[in-house]
Amino acid sequence: MDIINVADVGGTEFPAGRRTRVLVGPDAPLEAERFVMGHVTIYPGGSVPLHSHEQEEVYFIAAGEGSITVNEEIQKVRTGDCIYIRPQKTHMLKNTTTENLIMMFCYAPKKVAEHWAEELKGGDNA
Repeated sequence: MDIINVADVGGTEFPAGRRTRVLVGPDAPLEAERFVMGHVTIYPGGSVPLHSHEQEEVYFIAAGEGSITVNEEIQKVRTGDCIYIRPQKTHMLKNTTTENLIMMFCYAPKKVAEHWAEELKGGDNA
């Protein structure tokens, strides 16, 4: 059995206003065979910018409130909501409050999310 604590994982600060900590996946403290999982703190006004990818993905809102966009549909989300995002669907999660939004994500198949590098370079997703 392997156990880590999210507080012990430094993570990456992204320009769109969030810290992402990959807990399970490539170059993460834990490695699974088929999926990636992480913890995201989205600061007030911050987001996971609009993007799409080949993996199916789940977001779980652990704390806070915001809005999720999937393709053209926008819905409010709050603590306890679980959102399933199908492969190739364009999506974005935005914190619309003055408190941090805490989200867990899990996607498969396992690979590094390409949109992260784009955002860090100042690409279209930032």
